[in-house]
Amino acid sequence: MLHASLSYPLAAPEKGHLVTVAPGVHWIRLPMPFRLDHINVWALEDGDGWTLVDTGVRTEETVVAWEALMAKPPLDRPLKRIIVTHMHPDHIGMAGWLARKFGVRLWMSRLEYLACRVLVGDTGREAPSDAIRFLQEAGWSAAAVDGYRARFGNFGKSIHALPDSYHRIRDHDRFRIGEHEWEVVAGSGHSPEHSCLYCPELKVLISGDQVLPKISSNVSVHAIEPDANPMGDWYASFDTIKSRVPDDVLVLPAHNDVFHGLHFRIEQLREGQDAALARLRELLREPKRVVDVFPALFRTVIKESDVAVLGMATGEAIACLNYLMERGEVKKRVDAGIAWYSLA
Repeated sequence: MLHASLSYPLAAPEKGHLVTVAPGVHWIRLPMPFRLDHINVWALEDGDGWTLVDTGVRTEETVVAWEALMAKPPLDRPLKRIIVTHMHPDHIGMAGWLARKFGVRLWMSRLEYLACRVLVGDTGREAPSDAIRFLQEAGWSAAAVDGYRARFGNFGKSIHALPDSYHRIRDHDRFRIGEHEWEVVAGSGHSPEHSCLYCPELKVLISGDQVLPKISSNVSVHAIEPDANPMGDWYASFDTIKSRVPDDVLVLPAHNDVFHGLHFRIEQLREGQDAALARLRELLREPKRVVDVFPALFRTVIKESDVAVLGMATGEAIACLNYLMERGEVKKRVDAGIAWYSLA
């Protein structure tokens, strides 16, 4: 029977504690110093030790949290490997620290590992001219561009130095963790090669950021690949997950609470994006810049002074526009360095 809504069977763990969500699967909630103030990570019993899925962002508070957690059962046993769903700092930030501390291998997909290495390599660089043109074309003001220049290269500051080698995981890979077999279900859109982990026996899906119960993951185009179509990848990933993972799983997301109702939530996300694109089409009856289409896509006002949020909004707006252009619904012209979009 398909779930007709979402349900939340368990309360989140308190700071410094675990909640067992399935046999051998433990929920940890780590703090983050952002508007989204937490990330969920997962400790899986693995024989005489344990495997960790995702690690938290690099902060002193996260280090303190890990040291307290690992001082008592069941995490006082050896860590055997670290699996990272994708390369964003809240997921991979502590991976290098943990890998060196325990002498264990980092497991992740190739595109995620290499993309992370590229972004970490920007630390200390000046903002490239291609990126500046990308933002100016989107309609950013000189003040906003200056804010971007000041922040450029900060990605690596939220990540402990990555291990110089890793173990590659691929879509459809299967491996044992403790007494249970897990399968990699890859997705894209939010990140290049995101790895969800599905355990049929336990009826559990570790969904990372690919499916969240209360918020929608950011799907963005970035200056390094300005013609990308991650929104098309995002839609395709809905179909992949729905076809390969049954609705009766308990979903373990990176943010918010564990839930039942995977297929219902996938359709909610799809319908929400469909509605946003419909509003965007209506707005594009007259030519608009990227920064002009924010009201059609986002409920909150995007402030120029908040460069981080402005960047995510710009990336997602371009993802929507590129998706419609690839479908032949929207055209783009560049006039005096500014891009204008309208219905084809």
